[in-house]
Amino acid sequence: MNRLTEWLNHDMPKVTNALEEINQDHFFRNKTMGFAGKESVYKVLHNLRSALFPGVYEKYPIDESKVNLLIGNNIRTAAITLYDLIENVFINLYQIKESTAKDYNECKDNATAITIQLIETLPEIREKLNSDIQAAYNGDPAALSTEEILLSYPAIEVISIYRLAHEMYLMKVPLIPRIMTEYAHQLTGIDIHPGAQIGESFFIDHGTGVVIGETCFIGNNVKLYQGVTLGAKSFTLDEQGNPIKGVKRHPNIEDKVIIYAGATILGGDTVIGHDSIIGGNVWLTQSVPPYSKVYNAQPSPIIKADSAFQADNAFQNENN
Repeated sequence: MNRLTEWLNHDMPKVTNALEEINQDHFFRNKTMGFAGKESVYKVLHNLRSALFPGVYEKYPIDESKVNLLIGNNIRTAAITLYDLIENVFINLYQIKESTAKDYNECKDNATAITIQLIETLPEIREKLNSDIQAAYNGDPAALSTEEILLSYPAIEVISIYRLAHEMYLMKVPLIPRIMTEYAHQLTGIDIHPGAQIGESFFIDHGTGVVIGETCFIGNNVKLYQGVTLGAKSFTLDEQGNPIKGVKRHPNIEDKVIIYAGATILGGDTVIGHDSIIGGNVWLTQSVPPYSKVYNAQPSPIIKADSAFQADNAFQNENN
């Protein structure tokens, strides 16, 4: 027996016991063991988006005559897994005090109702995503087709996940919507809280570094560029110094607003009026009226010509 094997057999259990004890204090007491983790949520997203966009998330080309069957199978698979996840979230994270049959049946009934309601909203979500795809096509001269946008643009990746998560957020499902949008954040670098309210024809160009907070409201036909932050000024604290939940902290962006790269707009009482343009790297903590143009003073770059390079070019030009 080598040293590692001996250690694994005799000393490693001490580490196991220590980790179990720590988790008993900080994890198991919340009874989250039955939740099954993030991978199940990712699989639900895959199946739901495969139903929304048949063929886009498949490994192999699909037969057009079997599209209806494919959509139905994806919905069925997603619904069964999602029901289990929602049921476990309600049972485990709500920490039912009296483990009666009535309590568990209530959780099961809620999980069933929410699952059905989400599936029934899929056509509406798909229509909104159509408007988002069209907004991307209309708003980006580099886009040659809507298919290109659907298959390659990170904005549609994140917005499709956000729109599914937002519906669940509205149904007061804990935890799962946030896992969904943080997954989108990992994939795209775009961070949209599922609680944000976003209208139709929404486009994020390039996208990396965009942050949209929980209580943000965004109207229709809004366009953001990379690095835009729609955030909070500060957090209202309670007597114990903890942030107070449920307070309006993030700005309202009205219809037909364009916000260019690196702009930061903060505050729950900040309103960007419709048809406004916010320039790059602008910092805003106050409202602006409709049809505003907000920009920083133009910087004065210093350009120094390389005299030796110019002389060499002049010499070459004379001898050509």
